[in-house]
Amino acid sequence: MEVTKHTFNEQLERIIEDINESDFIAIDGEFTGLDATNSGHTSPFDTPEERYSKITQECSDFLLIQFGLCTFKVDEEKQRYEAKPYNFYVFPTPLSRHSPDRRFLCQSSSIDFLASQGFDFNKLFKEGIPYLIPEEENKLRADLERRHEEINKDGSGSFSPHGRASVNKSYVPIPEEQKTFINNISEQITQYLDDEDAEPLVIPPCNAFQRKLIYQTVEKKFPLVHLETKTGDDRLRYMEVSRAKSAQEQRKYQMDMQNLQKMELDIQVGFTKVIRAITASGKLVVGHNMFLDVFHILNNFHGNLPSDVDDFKTVAKSVLPRLVDTKLMASTQPLQEHISYSGLNGMMQTLSCEPFQPAKVDIAADFERYHNGGGAMHEAGYDALVTGRCFLTMINYLGSLQNPPASFTLPSSSIVEPFVNKLFLMRIIDIPYLNLNGPDLKVNRDHVFHVTFPKEWKPSDLYALFKPYGNIQISWLTSTTAYVALYLKENSALALKALSQPVISSFHVTSYAAHQLSKSLHLSSTTLSATSSPNKRKLVHGDDEDSVIRKVKRHTLSEQVCPVDAVENSILADGNKSENTHGNHHSPESMTEDSTEKTTDKLFDESDTW
Repeated sequence: MEVTKHTFNEQLERIIEDINESDFIAIDGEFTGLDATNSGHTSPFDTPEERYSKITQECSDFLLIQFGLCTFKVDEEKQRYEAKPYNFYVFPTPLSRHSPDRRFLCQSSSIDFLASQGFDFNKLFKEGIPYLIPEEENKLRADLERRHEEINKDGSGSFSPHGRASVNKSYVPIPEEQKTFINNISEQITQYLDDEDAEPLVIPPCNAFQRKLIYQTVEKKFPLVHLETKTGDDRLRYMEVSRAKSAQEQRKYQMDMQNLQKMELDIQVGFTKVIRAITASGKLVVGHNMFLDVFHILNNFHGNLPSDVDDFKTVAKSVLPRLVDTKLMASTQPLQEHISYSGLNGMMQTLSCEPFQPAKVDIAADFERYHNGGGAMHEAGYDALVTGRCFLTMINYLGSLQNPPASFTLPSSSIVEPFVNKLFLMRIIDIPYLNLNGPDLKVNRDHVFHVTFPKEWKPSDLYALFKPYGNIQISWLTSTTAYVALYLKENSALALKALSQPVISSFHVTSYAAHQLSKSLHLSSTTLSATSSPNKRKLVHGDDEDSVIRKVKRHTLSEQVCPVDAVENSILADGNKSENTHGNHHSPESMTEDSTEKTTDKLFDESDTW
């Protein structure tokens, strides 16, 4: 079902009801862009903290412009599900001059891609559902209450829907060049009042200063006249004059106007109400490769995100308490063994064939848009429907591997728990997910080196440099720096010892650990220096100086006792004792409670290669 601002309010109660009655929800989003600088500088050796920082820097100014939500309700007796897919166009149109007028970025390749998929941009801009983050809503509500108090306290019949024009400033003398204009308006109002059968008087569009003069003149000369500023279809603002026959009627008119303004503010909160309904429901929310979906949901509908990844996890769990990422599911054994391509479309096709049995999903009768498989990939509502179907098919397959096998597995099954609140991390070699439930995986990267070299160097120069130690993987950082990883990890200590000797050379090689520590210490020094400056107090979205220092200490204090050289020496001393700890940290036993360990350990066997 397609939902725009023209149908949103009438459908909202039903949408919330469907959310509350569902067994789980699938979501998807479409954005105005993916990478603000087009630098592609994410690295396969990013830490979760670095990846979150890069996404924050690169994606915060993009908008989520289409939101797909599909509710799934189970019929256990029939072993079938009923799906209700919604496709929302969302756009932060300011509904009044007091509303936030948001600036945002568009990435041409993303817009071109959406257009090629049939995305209706006219519908987005003309009919997109507005929204406000809580901070914006609270400010607008407080401002509205203040203006209403001013009007009610003054008791004047001449008022603007945004408060008395003369309250904020003293009386403004009428300039000579405006006197004829004001006199003409006064004459029109007098003639209007003399004709009891006349329709409300419309004063043609004029500028803000002229409206100010009209308000103060009417307030002084016509105490029982109501003035209202309106906006026409052409976006021009005009004034409408009407009369009140009594003080009681005047007060009623005033109260009606104030109630209307409250309703308009409620309308502007808009799509944020859907996100709040999902939060309040506590339902399991399923997405595919959903890190960016979660990021934009929080950034667009909850508020500016924190700079610290641990704080982000706290916010994410407060808004979306239970998440499952189907791309992470498809990237783990035994599912990975059968799913060679984990993109949503390819995964859907794979899951429709043996050894999988597609979940039985019926689309509700009045959601005909996607009946009989109709729909377009990259339309958010349809993608949410497909995501939910894939999730159900995968958990049914995992259930069939239990002892005894289960023919039908519910989303509430313990089989799902190992995947809850773990967001798939794209293109990171050894850390497959961001763990919202706690600390992220710690991996051994002793086989990774940071290399600095002349800008004339090509990949062949790096291959030649590391040739004695086996094949390598190169991850470019800049034109003169790169991470280099050895495939033969047992040669790590030997390579570091040979290539990091302090000799005059055109290149410089350090261990990954030493480079990370150097960056951390530099960041610590920069941040602490900035907090000491009276002009740079608000460094972390409003955090005070103490909280900034606490965060820096948390990340760096334990490392500062060990200089960079000591890190290198420690790695060299370990020699061939160095081993990849990836498997230990990814063990299935660490992913689930002891009570479900025996039934789920083989169902979440993470590959050594991601």
